[in-house]
Amino acid sequence: MGLPRVLEAIGAACRRAGRRPEEVRLVAVTKGRSVEEIWERVLRHGPFPLGESRVQEALRKMELLQAEWHLVGPLQRNKAKLAPRFALIHSLDSLRLAEALERVGAREGVRLRVLLEVNLGREPQKHGFLEEELLDAYERVRAMPHLEVLGLMTVPPVGPEGVVRPIFRRLSQLADRLGLPERSMGMSDDFPIAVEEGATLVRVGRALFVD
Repeated sequence: MGLPRVLEAIGAACRRAGRRPEEVRLVAVTKGRSVEEIWERVLRHGPFPLGESRVQEALRKMELLQAEWHLVGPLQRNKAKLAPRFALIHSLDSLRLAEALERVGAREGVRLRVLLEVNLGREPQKHGFLEEELLDAYERVRAMPHLEVLGLMTVPPVGPEGVVRPIFRRLSQLADRLGLPERSMGMSDDFPIAVEEGATLVRVGRALFVD
C-alpha cells in the first residue's frame, strides 16, 4: 500500500465521517524494520511518529533515527525505567505498571504521557483494563502526579467489520465519557474503520512497507 496511499485512505475515512484529516495522526509501526526501510518508506515523507512494540528494539533505532518515538506494545515493569525515552506510552495496562511509571517519573523529575489500554474484546490473551475496571483505574492513575493520561487505546479481536467497528465505537464513547482527547485504535487491516469511529492515533505497520 505505502504511506501515500495510507494517508489517502485516512483522508477518505475522515470525509465519510465528517472529520478533518488533521484530527488523525499516523503512528508508523516499525517493528522488525531496518533503519533504511524506515527512512525510505516513512521519514523521507515527513516527521511521522514511530511506534515500536519492544523497548530494546526501539532503543537501538533511537541511536540512528531522529523521531518522535511511541511505545505501542506491552511494557514490562522491569523496563519502566526506560519509559522517559518515549513521547507516549500507548499501553498502560495495569495499576502495577502505573505505580512503576510513577516512581520513574518522580525519580527523573518528568511527567510521562500515557494512554490506558482497554481490553474491550475481553480476550484473556490480551492486556488491558476491562471496561468495568476502567473508571476506577483512570481515577487512580489520574491522581499520580508524574503521569498524564491523554486517552485510551484498544486492540480489537481479529474479525470482520461487524466485530471491530463496535469495539472502536465503544472506545470513543468511553474516551468521551472521561473527557479524554486521544483514541489510539486501528492497524493495517482496519484503520479506516477506526478513523470513521473517532481514532486520533492509528498504529499502521505492514501497510506502510508492502506495496
